[in-house]
Amino acid sequence: MKLLKMIVLGIAVSALLVTAQVVSAEPEITLNLGTVAREGTSLGDGIAQVLIPKAAEYSNGRLKIVAHWSGSLCGEHICGEQMRLGLVDIGTVSTANFGNFGTSYAIFDLPYLFKDLDSANSLAAGWLGKTIAENARKETGFKIFGLISGGGFRTIGNAVRPVKVPADLKGLKLRVTKSPVEFSLIKSWGGVPIPYQWGQLYQGIQTGVVDGQYVALPWQNLAKMYEVQKHYTLAGGSWHANVIFMDEKRLNGLPDWAREALEKAMAEAVPAAVAADVAWIAEGEANIKSKVKTFYTPNANEQAKWVADSVGAWTAGAGTYDKNLAKKALKEQGMTDLIERLTSIGAL
Repeated sequence: MKLLKMIVLGIAVSALLVTAQVVSAEPEITLNLGTVAREGTSLGDGIAQVLIPKAAEYSNGRLKIVAHWSGSLCGEHICGEQMRLGLVDIGTVSTANFGNFGTSYAIFDLPYLFKDLDSANSLAAGWLGKTIAENARKETGFKIFGLISGGGFRTIGNAVRPVKVPADLKGLKLRVTKSPVEFSLIKSWGGVPIPYQWGQLYQGIQTGVVDGQYVALPWQNLAKMYEVQKHYTLAGGSWHANVIFMDEKRLNGLPDWAREALEKAMAEAVPAAVAADVAWIAEGEANIKSKVKTFYTPNANEQAKWVADSVGAWTAGAGTYDKNLAKKALKEQGMTDLIERLTSIGAL
């Protein structure tokens, strides 16, 4: 009997040791994140300074996120496809280029949907952002962790001449993204929209293949576009924002501890990146302003022309956005004049 008790005790101890080894040896998980951002941008700093360390902290070091910066792993147009193939785990994409995967985020590209940056950030973090994220999940199968302001509103820069009103854009070839709304907006303003890869844009402007672009100032500053473009116009219009996302099946396939750590880290990284964006915008604007010939802010009458000529982009985007959601957002901001104009042409 004594021998039997010793055998049973030995088996129990061995079982405990095996269990302990299994727990301690639970595999670490590495997630590859593809982005066109880099450290020094609001999005990049949110990833590097908050998302990566917090994911490690909340998982006790078992969840590692590796960021592949500046499009080195995937460009915005193909991150989604590579994600579905299992080559990328987490991606970022501008709302404009999300059009390559689905129409859910087209509403955020509508010109003058937001009266200012505070309104844009508030609605993106609130009911509008949450509603669109759920729509995107159903449409594409992507889990949207958040919508991050990426440099404020898009700004017109060109290498040819000063621009004060839409008529001054006539004949100018401006680079656009995959967004049908952005394409229609440049056309409505009188410019010639040219779909063109961001990574090749500097050379494209330098050689005259395109004359300029419609991109948020900090990104233009980052790429030193002021070296080949000497005329800027703060006409506003489309808000530049980035979606950070993951294939829902991949997310749900993670162990509970990893999924919980990731979602908790994302909940802190997104607002941190949004907060950092304000300073990044100011930095980009100040530097470009000091290096170009024309940095123009339209007066009230001129601005009214930019807004009036933009409505064609709303009609061109019909069917890609929910009119009720757009009207609700405009109404909350007190933009009654624009609501009346858009309603009269059937855009709302």
